[in-house]
Amino acid sequence: MTEISVPGTTAPLDEATGVFVDHRELLFGVVYNMLGSIADTEDVLQETWLSWTARGGGAPLAGVDSPRAYLVRVAVNHALRRRAAVSRRRETYVGPWLPEPLVADEAADTADGPVLRSESVSLAMLVVLESLTPLERAVFVLGEVFGYPHAEIAEVIDRSPAAVRQLAHRAREHVHARRPRYEAHPRVRREATERFVRAALGGDIAELMEVLAPDVTAWTDAGGKRRPTALRPVHGRDKVARLITQGRGGPGDPVWRYRRVNGDDAAVLFDGDAPYAVLVLDLTPDGDRVRGIYVVANPDKLAHVPQGTA
Repeated sequence: MTEISVPGTTAPLDEATGVFVDHRELLFGVVYNMLGSIADTEDVLQETWLSWTARGGGAPLAGVDSPRAYLVRVAVNHALRRRAAVSRRRETYVGPWLPEPLVADEAADTADGPVLRSESVSLAMLVVLESLTPLERAVFVLGEVFGYPHAEIAEVIDRSPAAVRQLAHRAREHVHARRPRYEAHPRVRREATERFVRAALGGDIAELMEVLAPDVTAWTDAGGKRRPTALRPVHGRDKVARLITQGRGGPGDPVWRYRRVNGDDAAVLFDGDAPYAVLVLDLTPDGDRVRGIYVVANPDKLAHVPQGTA
């Protein structure tokens, strides 16, 4: 992180900077779960910092009883405004759109070790959240992910507690209808991912048919920058198996490494040391089959993925 100074000066805002840095991870988690984009999240945090340092004539802490509440409110409202720009970009996006993955580096990539941005929700959940309105998503993230009570959320988004309760109810109903409350054990997810990668690399149709659920769907987000890729989601076990085994292209010297992506066990395909694609699987409630395959291969969305190692 670069040194933060008062806008227009070279003098650091020691106390105000410390307060902002102390809350940066929280702000990142809230905004990222609202936008699904690391680049947009970083822009919103910069806007939040500028708003923070501009208040009080350069004395941000003056008159602020709860810096945490103030910073969250500012960040959420900047994120809500940013959401319109994100939606406009989606209208001209080539092929399926998936959130930008948060990939842990190798040092943190153990079941018992720290997980990068542990407050982020799964990639599959972020896809579901895309179908909410911006306000519903903000309320869901603050309430369901970060545990904010309705009264505090009402202050953040400048709505009445009754309105927040309505938004929360609609968001929960929508999310739970599309994604039942189930999280596979990390060991089960890791084993399923390894089994899938082995079957895919070996072109083993029979093994893939065992791994895939009948109603599996595969999304490949390459943004029109990788060829060949599916320009629409592919539904059904037979079609997905053919897509995987008949696919062409990709790195000349492919290397798969297992990483944690948005807190879940997943896999990253490298071309040498450079990340080429991120693979995340969504499992059925019993953990035996794959019901969703998310492949992020757009190079722009892999810029923050840690490099591979020899």
